[in-house]
Amino acid sequence: MTFYAIDGVTPYLDLESYVHPTAVIIGDVIISKKCYIGPNAVLRGDFGQIYVDEGSNIQDCCVIHSFPGKQTLLGRNSHIGHSSIIHGCTLEENCLVGINCTVLDNAHIGANCIIGANSLVPDSFESPSNKLIFGSPAKIKRDLKPEELKWKENGTLEYQNLAIRSHDTLIECRPERISKPDGVRLTNVSHKTKKEFI
Repeated sequence: MTFYAIDGVTPYLDLESYVHPTAVIIGDVIISKKCYIGPNAVLRGDFGQIYVDEGSNIQDCCVIHSFPGKQTLLGRNSHIGHSSIIHGCTLEENCLVGINCTVLDNAHIGANCIIGANSLVPDSFESPSNKLIFGSPAKIKRDLKPEELKWKENGTLEYQNLAIRSHDTLIECRPERISKPDGVRLTNVSHKTKKEFI
């Protein structure tokens, strides 16, 4: 993992969190306990603070940044999907940002919201809690169902477990040289797609 101080400000990483070695963490970034930061994620606290609250995950190739003098806040159990950009906004607890989303400056997303994949959440967008949000530009579509919130919770738990698994077992290695693998080998992951779950 690559950490950089800037202007004398050093990132903070809780001992219970995992940051992949290819991730880059710069400056005023606080990563609370039980978080997972995936491969090639970039958290740039060089303009404003980035606060990642407990149990959150930021997946592969995400970029988290802030407008000068503003804080980017990811509430407890935030779930940021692959290749998303989170910029100068607030996500309250238990939000899921789908794959390849952009959430822009001064947006405020209430607790327990799901932002659908490929959505663009515009500057200063506001949403109350428990909403499904999607589109480009994003709009509030409806209230979330209890089973959708449970599905999100299960997915976040898998990433909290992945932080532990990565701490305990992830090592750089050479591949096995075989002609054909013996089928699926990661059998301890039980999370299902939303369609399978609901």
